[in-house]
Formats: sequence, C-alpha cells, structure tokens
Amino acid sequence: MLLRNIVNREELKRRMDADVRPYTTISFYCYHPIEDPLAFRNDLFLRFSRLEVVGRIYIAQEGINAQIALPSEHFEAFKVDLYGIDFLDGIRLNVAIEEKQKSFIKLDVKVREKIVADGITDPTFSLQNRGKYLAAAEWNAKMDAPDSVVIDMRNHYESEVGRFDGASCPDTDTFREELARVLDLYKEEKDKPILMYCTGGIRCEKASAWMKHNGYNEVYHLEGGIINYVNQVKASGLENKFKGVNFVFDQRLAERVSDDVIAVCHQCGEPADKHINCANTGCHLLFIQCEACAEKYERCCSEDCREVIHLPEAEQLAKRKGKPAGRIFSKGRFPGKV
Repeated sequence: MLLRNIVNREELKRRMDADVRPYTTISFYCYHPIEDPLAFRNDLFLRFSRLEVVGRIYIAQEGINAQIALPSEHFEAFKVDLYGIDFLDGIRLNVAIEEKQKSFIKLDVKVREKIVADGITDPTFSLQNRGKYLAAAEWNAKMDAPDSVVIDMRNHYESEVGRFDGASCPDTDTFREELARVLDLYKEEKDKPILMYCTGGIRCEKASAWMKHNGYNEVYHLEGGIINYVNQVKASGLENKFKGVNFVFDQRLAERVSDDVIAVCHQCGEPADKHINCANTGCHLLFIQCEACAEKYERCCSEDCREVIHLPEAEQLAKRKGKPAGRIFSKGRFPGKV
C-alpha cells in the first residue's frame, strides 16, 4: 500500500462531496518522545488509511499533533486502534463542537522538527514542569478571581472572532512570536495566577511550561482548550464565558460557540465574523468578510483582486509568475485594529 495520497484535490473533493455518511471531526495531541518519527509516521498512515481517516497529523521526536475526521461508523474501531499504541492509550479526544461541513478531504501525515513550532532553543527547557490543568468549572472560577491574568495563546486572527471575556490577546501572527512576547508583556505579573488557553490545548501546554521555566510561579492552562471547554459547559450546564466563534484550521474555519458577533468586516466595518480566503488564488488572503461585501467584491479582498478573477486564466498565471509557488496564506487585519 502506498504511504501517501496520489489523487488530485479536485477528485478528492468530488469523492468527499458524494459521501453522504456522517463524519466525526477529532483533534488530539501528546507530548511524548518518539525515537523514530518516520517509522511511526508510516505505521500511523497505514492504520488510519484502513479506517478512511482524513486530516492533518504532525509527528516529531517530541510527540504527535492531529486534526482529523473519519466516518462516524468507524469511530469506535478508531479508538481501539489508537489506544492500542502504548503512549496514546486513553488519550483525550476533542470531538468538534459542531459539524457544519466536512473538515478535510485527504490524509496528510508529516514528520516535522516539532509538532508546534515554538522558536525555543534553550537546551534546559523541559515540558515536564508545565502548568496545572483546569477543567471548565475550575477555569470559570479562576477567571473570576480579581488578580488572575487570562492570556489567549492563539494568533490575532483567531482571537479577533472569538475569545474569553476579559482575556488579554497579544497581537501576533504565530505561536513562536507570541511565546517571546508574553514574557515581556507580563513580566510584572510573575506572582499572579496566569491562566492560558488555546484551541485544543497543545499550544498553552507548551506555553505554560515556558512561563514556569522563566520564573512565573502560578501557571494554569485550560485542559483540552476551547473545544473541550465548550463540550464540558454544554454537558454540565455551566456558564459559557467564551464569546463568538472558535477558529479552526480546516475547511470549516470556525465553530459557532455563542451568538455574539465580536468582530467586524475588514472591508466595511459592519459586524461579521466569517473568515474567507480571497477568491483570487494569486492572493488567497485570509480575512473577515460580511455577506454584502462578499457579493460586492465577489468574495475577493479588494477591487484589484476582483478584477483579476475575471481575466483569462493565462493572464492570471502571468500575474502570478515570479511569486512563491503554492498557497499564499496571509492573515488580514482590520485597518482600525492597533
């Protein structure tokens, strides 16, 4: 059996669209030493392919990070197979908050230097001394403490559309950039309770260890991130302190958590929280667009891009010539944001 996908994207999408079975979207991660990431990657690809898993998985010597989906009929068999791997036995699975549409169309399992790029080069840093997990009820209680500092460890385009009430949201593009910035922003808060959160828990678990490594005394992080929090809140009837939508890194781009719309359209400034990629494939900017502007600009980020999509394909290719090959995945900011 091949250990990679060889079917083109258009055919994969056609097959997925034709598949009427319900799918379950899951994320999980585990920081655990993997001696031979490539061998583990190949074994995992074979295991998951048999169960029709699609999604994105990163393997590194520090562990595994997975965002996947599979036919719901295979979910129990998947858990048995996954839990048959010693260090993943009983690992928490974050099931998606909502299933508006299919989240992935193919399986990608890649070996990386790290499962989360962090920019940390300090050889004395260890993930063993990490912050304390907080379940949803504990998180709500800690948030209400007057001296708590709540930090969103996601990127600016994620926190722009959804965040916890009163959270501090550093304006950064990457986790690597934010790790460096939080040490400077909160250097006077080392003796206060630090509460960190992210989408599924993987980033703030590493960030909590980094904060403790740098002298912060009381550090907590939200167990399982926003996804697990929302599922716990629903199951237990707790107050939901997260407002807006939860940005996710798949075809859905967002999961609705509350009815609050806390962001604005990047083109007209009206309330909106739907991310979209510019329809001009030579741009592909990720930005927030309301339905009125989507119609006006034909799902493009500007008049210039709207004009480009009406050019013959040969002219569009000529305009892209000399630019980096592949997808340009920039992140838009509302012009009024500081």
